[in-house]
Amino acid sequence: MKIAFHLNCLTHGGAERVVTNLAGQFAEHGDEVIVATEWTDPNEYELHPFVRRVHVGLLPAEEGKGRAGKALARRSHLHDFMVREKPDVLVAFARKAIYRSLSACRGTGVPVVISVRVDPKATYTGALNSIMIRLLFGRAAGGVFQTPDARDFFSEDIRRRSVVILNPVTQKYIDAPDTPLSARTKTVVSVGRLVFFKNQTMLVHAFSKVHEKHPDYVLKIYGPDSGDGAKTSIKEAIHEHHLEDAVFLMGDCSTLEKEIRDAACFAFSSDYEGMPNALMEAMALGLPVISTDCRPGAPRMLIQSGENGLLVPVGDTDRMAQAILYMIENPQKAQAMGERARRIRERANEEVIYRQWRDFLLEVSAHGRRS
Repeated sequence: MKIAFHLNCLTHGGAERVVTNLAGQFAEHGDEVIVATEWTDPNEYELHPFVRRVHVGLLPAEEGKGRAGKALARRSHLHDFMVREKPDVLVAFARKAIYRSLSACRGTGVPVVISVRVDPKATYTGALNSIMIRLLFGRAAGGVFQTPDARDFFSEDIRRRSVVILNPVTQKYIDAPDTPLSARTKTVVSVGRLVFFKNQTMLVHAFSKVHEKHPDYVLKIYGPDSGDGAKTSIKEAIHEHHLEDAVFLMGDCSTLEKEIRDAACFAFSSDYEGMPNALMEAMALGLPVISTDCRPGAPRMLIQSGENGLLVPVGDTDRMAQAILYMIENPQKAQAMGERARRIRERANEEVIYRQWRDFLLEVSAHGRRS
């Protein structure tokens, strides 16, 4: 099978990580794989050596065009790519790439599978999106969603030819050794870009209540700055509670499987998400995990609260603080939750997720759309 993935670029992010992982898996199994991107970025995931990358973005002479001219040029380049390469299926990741692919596919004979990677209520609402969905989504050969709630945001027509597939957990998290209770440190960890919807500011406020009872514990937040002002908000919360010696912004990290696996617990504070890789990776490491029960339902797909982690209401500072305190003050129960959380390795390892994607794409490529 010849598969093309289309997205804007391969910068460090959830969709980009999944594309990089899936492309490598298909290539390892002998498929011809192309990743078609609009641009490159200095901070990108590295593709498997058997995966070919193609530029379908603007040419230098087109950079001076207006917004409409640029959009038409991007669509034209993607259309030409599809005609030239003739993939058996093209998978479009994220909103702009989805709209572009569905617009460009006419006359190519290439079936397009859409993959929505975020909460649709946050990114697919409003008049313009309603028009684009109404005009274009009927052309999709199928869809891959991360949760049933995300899928069910769209019409029955698209739901009928779509599937729900989890993200694959990168192998290094699955291969990491177990951490015994005796090796756990007095550290609470969180991982994610510093961006407002991940609400690390709320987490800092919650940790201030934890720190009052357990001043020997620290909070480490890993992740790059998104530049949207969230980092400033987090720093202001740290200063407000005088936590400069207890809360640390660690920045981006490529060795999280080593850095965080001995923490007392992992706390995830998002207001909404797609399918949070960071949470899945923490579970694969065997960390006792706490997460907001954020839309469109990914954490509750992963966590049975009280069994393999704890769920708390979105934005609830007190409940987040109580959950962290529970993990700290009941270490044996927390350890048992972490051990059960690690079973995610069985349902979300790279081979399992690859096979689900392969079966779906084979069906689409064989019939022109999912039957």
